[in-house]
Amino acid sequence: MNDLLKRSLTGVIYVVAILAGTIIHPLVFVVVFGALLFLTQHEFYKLTGNTAIVPQRISGQIFGILLFAVSFCIAYRILPPKVALLFIPLFILVFVFELFRMNTKPLQNSAVTLLGLIYVAVPFCLLNFIVFPGFQLKATFYPWILTGIFFIIWIYDSVAYLVGSMFGKHKIHERISPKKSWEGLIGGAIIAVIMGILNAVFFQVLSMFSWIIIALIIVIFGTLGDLFESKIKRDLEVKDSGSMLPGHGGFLDRLDSLLFAVPVIYIWLIIAGNL
Repeated sequence: MNDLLKRSLTGVIYVVAILAGTIIHPLVFVVVFGALLFLTQHEFYKLTGNTAIVPQRISGQIFGILLFAVSFCIAYRILPPKVALLFIPLFILVFVFELFRMNTKPLQNSAVTLLGLIYVAVPFCLLNFIVFPGFQLKATFYPWILTGIFFIIWIYDSVAYLVGSMFGKHKIHERISPKKSWEGLIGGAIIAVIMGILNAVFFQVLSMFSWIIIALIIVIFGTLGDLFESKIKRDLEVKDSGSMLPGHGGFLDRLDSLLFAVPVIYIWLIIAGNL
C-alpha cells in the first residue's frame, strides 16, 4: 500500500470515528473520546519519558480517565457538580506517589505528570460540557457545536497545509516548524471563517458572530498548539508523537490544535451565554 493511499485510508477512518463518537449517542461519545484521551495521554507520557524525566505513566493515565469520566457524569447529571472538588486531592496524589518512587528528579517527574493532565486530560474533560450545554438545568445531548468545531479545525489544517505548500515563503517560526507559513495561516483562516459562517447555517444554536469568533480562536490557538507540540518534538528530536495513525503520526499530532483551542472556546461559549 503506497503512502498516499495509507494516509487517505487512515484519515477517513479517523474522521468517521470522531464523527461517530460525537454524533451517535452520549455513551458512544464517552467511549470514543475516553479512548482518544487514553491514547493521546499515553503518547505524551511515552514521548516525554524518553528523556531523563520519568513521569508517572500509569497513575497519570488512570487520573486522566477518572477526570474525564467524572466530568461526563457531572455533565450528564449523574453526579452533582460539587464532586469536581475531588480533583484537588487527586492532583496532590501525584506528589504523594513521587515520594515512593526510586527515580531521581521528583520535581520534574511530578511536573510532567501534571502537565499530561492539564495539557491533555483537561481539554478532553471540557468537551463533556460542550456536548451538554446548559447541563445544570437539563442533561440534553447536543453534539453539533463540537461537530462544527471539528469541521473548522479539519478544514483550517487542510487548507493551511495546501496554501503553505504552494505559496508559503514567510515562515511563522522556522526553527520550530519550518513548514508553517503566514501565507498558509492566512489562507486557512479565510476558509475557517467561511466554515464558521456555514456552521451558523447548519447548526443554528450559535449565532454567526459566535461561530466566527470560534473560527478565529481555532486559527490562533490551534496554530499555537501545533507549534507547542512541534517544539516538544524538536526538543526531544522525534518526528512524530507516535505511529498509531499510519501516514499521520500519532494522536497527539492530530489533536494538538484541539488541546489548545478547546479551553478558550469553552470560555468564549460561557461568556457568550451559550453554555
